[in-house]
Amino acid sequence: MINVLMIEDDTEFAEILSEYLAKYNIKITNYEDPYLGLSAGIKKYDLLILDLTLPGMDGLEVCKEIVEKYDIPIIISSARSDISDKVIGLQIGADDYLPKPYDPKEMYARIQSLIRRYKKTTAAEEAHAHSSFAVDEKRHEISFKGESLNLTPAEYEILSYLIRQNGFSISREQLVYNCKSLKDKGSKSLDVIIGRLRTKIGDDSKNPEYIHSVRGIGYKLVG
Repeated sequence: MINVLMIEDDTEFAEILSEYLAKYNIKITNYEDPYLGLSAGIKKYDLLILDLTLPGMDGLEVCKEIVEKYDIPIIISSARSDISDKVIGLQIGADDYLPKPYDPKEMYARIQSLIRRYKKTTAAEEAHAHSSFAVDEKRHEISFKGESLNLTPAEYEILSYLIRQNGFSISREQLVYNCKSLKDKGSKSLDVIIGRLRTKIGDDSKNPEYIHSVRGIGYKLVG
């Protein structure tokens, strides 16, 4: 079951949407008062549907406060037609904006889409959190098991691309295309870079633990 927190002062509208979504195993808990919604234990919910016109507190302020404190996908559901509300809502951290009136089917579709994207992102973040590699894009550095690697620009580009595609086989053509620092676009230059990378992380080319050759395709990084 998907548990959705809704902050909406139109109780009739909230009830109609709740009844429709219940058919798809989505449970909505609605609060008319934004202050009660903010203290409702947001961490236990999978998603937030947020109105903007609320008693005592503007919905954009509610959105901003939740984004600062919690990691939860947010769909703004509002009858306010000012484009600036939509722009500001998305800029401060809302994931989607659905103007009223709308068919409950559309809200269902957007909930499903957002939950799928959120789960994929969370899974990817967890995978990176347990990885032996860490990329610092601002500093243009890669660390391996907590130690910074001394890499040439081409080595950095190749390794960072492999890290982003962790676990997937990447063709030679993809690697060469994504390495702007590689002057010689031949496959031999790529093999030389892979060899240097393996040496720098202590990977045995005959029995690699991290950078694996994939016959007929290219390479993949594991770990």
